[in-house]
Amino acid sequence: MEENNLVITFTITLLIVVLTMIFIYVVFIKKKTTLLLEQKEKDMRFEKELATSQVEIKEQTLNYIGQELHDDVGQKLSVVRLRQNQLISKLKNAEREELNELSELLGECIQDIRNLSKTLITEQIIHFGLTESIEREVKRIQKLKLLKIEFVTQKQDIDISPKHGLILFRIIQESINNILKHSRAKNVSIQLEDDHNTLRINISDNGKGFNTTKIQDGSGLKNMELRAKLIHAEFSIQSELDKGTQTSITYYKHII
Repeated sequence: MEENNLVITFTITLLIVVLTMIFIYVVFIKKKTTLLLEQKEKDMRFEKELATSQVEIKEQTLNYIGQELHDDVGQKLSVVRLRQNQLISKLKNAEREELNELSELLGECIQDIRNLSKTLITEQIIHFGLTESIEREVKRIQKLKLLKIEFVTQKQDIDISPKHGLILFRIIQESINNILKHSRAKNVSIQLEDDHNTLRINISDNGKGFNTTKIQDGSGLKNMELRAKLIHAEFSIQSELDKGTQTSITYYKHII
């Protein structure tokens, strides 16, 4: 009887030891698996962060190159072309024709650089925001010293979709380019008014003005109007001969 009790006790003890060892093994395996999964997730997060950083560095580099092309090379070529056009009017007919050909070629180079820079700085609005992007554009124009240009705004941070901000910025750029090319203006003002629901942009100059009823479909003015429609913004131009031009853009934030 005592022997039977001893066997039973030993068996129960052995079973408890075996079950304990199995439990410890299961806990160990589970913990090891958890650690491996955590390490794998950590490695994946690191790889993702590394890839993201590489993409950001690439974008920043392209943005920098695009901005340098736009601000430096494009600006210098524009000044060269303007000076060349001033000299052409003082030359004889034969010399004038030759320089006109060079002027046209130079104009094509400037346009190519502008197109390339626009491609490279597409993300500019995301990085700088609409207000700072306009300020950078105004500083670029000020360096040309062709006219006086000012930018007036109430806020630095504008709550607006980057994609819509980019379109608005392109409209402003197009307006400024038209002023430089055609208006003969001495003063330009860009005003930005922002409230909770509406963003208003006014661009005015004191140039020679034009007849707004004779705007051609292929002109930059039509392009600006079409771009405004893409984001459901209101676009209008008021101009009088010898009194200047005012361009108005009204963007409604609640419309997406």
